[in-house]
Amino acid sequence: MKDTTKLYTLLVYSENVAGILNQITAVFTRRQVNIESLNVSASSIPGVHKYTITAWSDEDQIVKITKQIEKKIDVVKANYFTDEQLFFRETGLYKLSTDIVLQNPEISRTIRRHDASITEVNPTYVIVMKNGKTDEIISLFLALDEFGCVLQYTRSGRIAVTRGKQEQVSEFLEQREKAEH
Repeated sequence: MKDTTKLYTLLVYSENVAGILNQITAVFTRRQVNIESLNVSASSIPGVHKYTITAWSDEDQIVKITKQIEKKIDVVKANYFTDEQLFFRETGLYKLSTDIVLQNPEISRTIRRHDASITEVNPTYVIVMKNGKTDEIISLFLALDEFGCVLQYTRSGRIAVTRGKQEQVSEFLEQREKAEH
């Protein structure tokens, strides 16, 4: 049987109420789908929060998850997307040993080749930051790790916007407002 799983990004918009995050993640848990990354922030619409969730799944399962999330009372709108349908970025932070970085100039060249920037240097560690797509962030980590200089590494959850003119929830809210009047 062919593996049909791929990475999907769900954009979920909800009222800003306590407990909604737990309700959303419970949908994934019930379907035994692991969340790869999760980012929650205010959206461009006052009073509405945006959840950007990535998960590996097949389309049938993601459709079901999206529909279940959208049924939650405080969820305004939920949609799923593939990478091609979105503009997205993450941030990677790398804490490197200053001694090793100073001993090997190739480390600085590697940082520059990956379009990353050194944001802090002190006698103990060097902080490097890289913004980009997931594979670019991981690629820099793997390159730096080969030098044996990585003390700590982390990457953020994905942030994403659709490639359309406005957020899809904006159209939904406008239609809902017209229907109420």
